Amino acid sequence: MNKKPLLGKVAVVTGSSRGIGKGIAVGLGELGATVYITGRSSGTGPLTIDATASLVDEAGGKGVPVEIDLGKDDEIQGLFENIRKSEGRLDIHVNNAFKIPNPPVWGGKFWEHPIQIWDDQVGIGLRSAYIASVHAVRLMMEQDDSIRFMVNISSSGSERYALSASYGIAKMGTDRLTRDFAIEGKEDGLCVIGLWPSQVLTEFIVESIEKGDIELDEENSETPLYTGRVIGALAIDPNRYEKNGQVLTTAEVAVHYDISDERGKQPKGKRNPKMYRETI
Repeated sequence: MNKKPLLGKVAVVTGSSRGIGKGIAVGLGELGATVYITGRSSGTGPLTIDATASLVDEAGGKGVPVEIDLGKDDEIQGLFENIRKSEGRLDIHVNNAFKIPNPPVWGGKFWEHPIQIWDDQVGIGLRSAYIASVHAVRLMMEQDDSIRFMVNISSSGSERYALSASYGIAKMGTDRLTRDFAIEGKEDGLCVIGLWPSQVLTEFIVESIEKGDIELDEENSETPLYTGRVIGALAIDPNRYEKNGQVLTTAEVAVHYDISDERGKQPKGKRNPKMYRETI
């Protein structure tokens, strides 16, 4: 088997200076992809697009850091114009970016929250995903040999209450993007899959566990790279179209492909029988 099956392929991972996005970028880098890493934090610090780019390089791919604000449509457009000029193609697009309100919202009532949390979660978590997807797919369609694969990172908050109303609305909308993009893109060879990670041990979650804000889920917790390896496996699988339009847990896909994280573990996660199963 080719150890670098994504060599020559180009990917974008939004919000990849840290957290799940960083793990996704590295997972694609392990397979040889050129990964465009977006975020607002650049420089020499550990939670920056530059640091993630270095990790992608070390994993065997090519990391390209691009500092952009996903709240600005012109900067999103500029990202894909830059990729068009530099690479001439796009194969994989991952909508991962999601803005955590500051301070974080762990509960309370919607009328007690500042209106800004809607803009943080629905604006960055949903609207920017739509805008980025438009530009991404336009670029994918310019190359007949593009694998035309999109992944939307969501969560079980789309199906059951979690954190806040605005969070659930953003995640529900993200799952709807997966479903409807898959329908509209099917005849053009676009494959769109949604993923629900379980508790992911991002920097933010680890800090929150240490503070006592949330509890560690020993059995189901995952590393960010787990999601990255799942997306990599889907990207190189020609049968991924069988899952077009579905919203799946990272854990069930990992079990299907027999994927482990960097700890050698395969968390089984939690499955939801209400999730989409029919093929588009």
